[in-house]
Amino acid sequence: MSTPTTAATTAPPAGTGTKHAGRRRRTLTLRPGTWLVRAALAFFFVNLLGVIGSVVLNSFGKTWFTGWAPRGYTTTWYSEAWKEFDLGPVMWVTVEVSFLVVVLSLLLAVPASYALARRDFPGKRLLTTLFVLPILVPPIAYGIPLATVLYKFHLAGSLTGVVLANLVPSIPFVVFTMTPFIEQIDPRLEAAARMCGASTRSVLVRVLGPLLLPGMLAAGILVLVRTFGMFELTFLTSGPDSQTLIVSLFSAVFSAGIRTPQSIDAMAVIYTASMAVLLLVSLRFVNPTQLVARSSN
Repeated sequence: MSTPTTAATTAPPAGTGTKHAGRRRRTLTLRPGTWLVRAALAFFFVNLLGVIGSVVLNSFGKTWFTGWAPRGYTTTWYSEAWKEFDLGPVMWVTVEVSFLVVVLSLLLAVPASYALARRDFPGKRLLTTLFVLPILVPPIAYGIPLATVLYKFHLAGSLTGVVLANLVPSIPFVVFTMTPFIEQIDPRLEAAARMCGASTRSVLVRVLGPLLLPGMLAAGILVLVRTFGMFELTFLTSGPDSQTLIVSLFSAVFSAGIRTPQSIDAMAVIYTASMAVLLLVSLRFVNPTQLVARSSN
């Protein structure tokens, strides 16, 4: 014998239909904008992958642009690019410049960051503004007069000139990265260590050193990535024996002479892969959202 279904069991709860209708209306109104954003992002990534993919394919292809894909694949273009553009010394100069810029930036900028975070002195705001300028102003704007000064003192065209030029934007970058880290350290820790008889060296090495290490690591990695990809300042101050990888790539593309396009594309892939590795390493140790949050505090 079947049980009759009551109206209470079949009818939806009061207000449920109104809520579902409101959600459907909201979905319909937001759907065109959502699809527009997705279409724009898809268009951007398709173009990006197309540009990168064409360079990668051409660096491995024997003959191309006669069909949808190369007729054959080879890795000889990479060995030819390594020999033709003398990439061994170029890579060594790139590593040397990046390492020197990171070390000197930390040595000079960390004490400056400590002074800005702990001390109030006349002209502090003016000094902070001067530190901001190399970050906000395009490098080419101050790179030309900077290169003129370095050439006047016979420093440009050498490794020393390239390092000095790259220090101009790197030191302010480290200052604005390290100052929030130092401001978060309680000054009472230093005072307590001094009251216990610790010398200035012991306070710096045993108290502040371990606390500043994460900030120094973050700043060093970011400066490394920035220096590795810096073109304008390095191009204006480098010489034949002090070119980094990106300057050597630019010279290979635009200098006089006939060069194999596949070799140039292989060189571009080497540079892009190196930058990708540096970015992945930096993102492994540095969280950009945390860095922005610390800088805004």
